[in-house]
Amino acid sequence: MKIVIIGGTGRIGSQVVTHLREQLHQAVPASPDTGVNTLTGEGVAAALNGADVVVDVSNSPSFEDAAVLKFFETSTTNLLAAEATQGVGHHVALSIVGSERAPDSGYLRAKVAQEKLITNSSIPYSIVRATQFFEFFKSIADAATDGNTVHIAPVLFQPIAAEDVAKAVSRVAVSAPVNGIVEIAGPQQFRFDEFIRLGLRARQDPRVVIADPHARYFGTELAERTLVPGADARLGEIRFENWLAQSAVHASPA
Repeated sequence: MKIVIIGGTGRIGSQVVTHLREQLHQAVPASPDTGVNTLTGEGVAAALNGADVVVDVSNSPSFEDAAVLKFFETSTTNLLAAEATQGVGHHVALSIVGSERAPDSGYLRAKVAQEKLITNSSIPYSIVRATQFFEFFKSIADAATDGNTVHIAPVLFQPIAAEDVAKAVSRVAVSAPVNGIVEIAGPQQFRFDEFIRLGLRARQDPRVVIADPHARYFGTELAERTLVPGADARLGEIRFENWLAQSAVHASPA
């Protein structure tokens, strides 16, 4: 199959390309770096010519409320229109578990708007909602840092390795459209504050993590189950402690 990966040069997209090529599919990475800009429409029609499946793992360059909403609405509208013209049979999009449960977050509202455009289109689709990535633990901590303390809500949290996300997206891409949502998550549940504490400790980061029920994440306060999937979620294989150990090896000087 010819599968076009929008955002195919990024963290998840590049791994999706690799997985699909290993299965002998024609996986085509598409991003501004390859001359494909879904925001302006530049290069989209040419990239989608002959495509069986389009996988959208792109992300907004700005997380400001208005900018991120414009990105996902404009980009998705342009993609779906081009797919309809080209006869694409399956649209796969990566989204976020709990987006609809966090209306105070401009970013998550934008993801909900993206999902709505997809479900209302004529293109058969699969939306893959993932929990937060292991790879984001330090940026989450940095955003929540005040002096030497990190304020994190002590709610349930079930993060996943980016590698497992890419594998799951690849599997969905070569399967029949579900015309619905597939949730994916890591194999372990934590308290959000404990997850950040474990990550910082493993990196010998001296910051102190404070369990703060009012700490915001992406601009919103979190309820107990805002960020965790339902019982039918497909679980990844990589455990956080193994990921920490492996990423520490890669980060060490040769």
